[in-house]
Amino acid sequence: MSIEHYENFPVASVLLPRRLRRPVVDIYRFARSADDIADEGDLSADERLALLDQFQAGIEQLQYHQPALVDAPHSHIFVPLAATIRNYQLPLKPFLDLLSAFRQDVTTQRYADMTQLLDYCSRSADPVGRLMLHLYQAHDPERLEMADAVCTGLQLVNFWQDVALDWHKNRVYIPQELLQRYDLDDDYIQARCSLQRHPGADERWQELMALLTSDARQRLQSGLPLAALLPGRIGLELKLMILGGLRILERLQAVQFDMFSHRPTLTRLDWLRLTARGLGLTRAVR
Repeated sequence: MSIEHYENFPVASVLLPRRLRRPVVDIYRFARSADDIADEGDLSADERLALLDQFQAGIEQLQYHQPALVDAPHSHIFVPLAATIRNYQLPLKPFLDLLSAFRQDVTTQRYADMTQLLDYCSRSADPVGRLMLHLYQAHDPERLEMADAVCTGLQLVNFWQDVALDWHKNRVYIPQELLQRYDLDDDYIQARCSLQRHPGADERWQELMALLTSDARQRLQSGLPLAALLPGRIGLELKLMILGGLRILERLQAVQFDMFSHRPTLTRLDWLRLTARGLGLTRAVR
């Protein structure tokens, strides 16, 4: 299954213990499929919400300890997911939170302020980290708080990396209050997304993005100690994801936040260097 636009989900990575790869795939299949209902294809908003209702009903069926039916809608998703939830005693709230966020994707294209945006992140990104910690039986309050910081930070990195891509989906994640504070608006973004040669990011945009990327960086750095608190290879995987997010922020700053012309990505060489850094081999790979 594609992972192109669910960038903070470690899908059956080679760094995951073999025993957890199947449950991670089951969780991912649910999240990816529901997210695609909200985002992909040519369905109307009502059709998308109706399909998400079916996912909601599937989770509620599990909530009331009813078995997933093999002939029910989306049984290929819910039958294995039910087994994973039962075997690993996973809470259902993260799944319901994800569905709430996917519904919001259908109905909401703008966010008034940072409070609204962070509320969305708490339901669209944080449940992923919480489910992973439950799989690892490492879901004490301290680690959950750090996981939330990492997941929200990674999602914010993705938002600021993809300002131009999201514009073409009629979505602006930059809070409207902040755009107004810096004398910017949707027209500013549209002008830079619609012109092959545009004047670039001006000082107002750079100051705004410096503020937003600094916030994302602080969240990622505050969650970095979690990597040392997780057992085995998952700690390394988490550290790599955080380092990858921080590297994207560096790339955004390097192009003066002109993500309209230069969408920053990570190459294989970048990942090699980050892996060396994650393993403490910073002198080995430059």
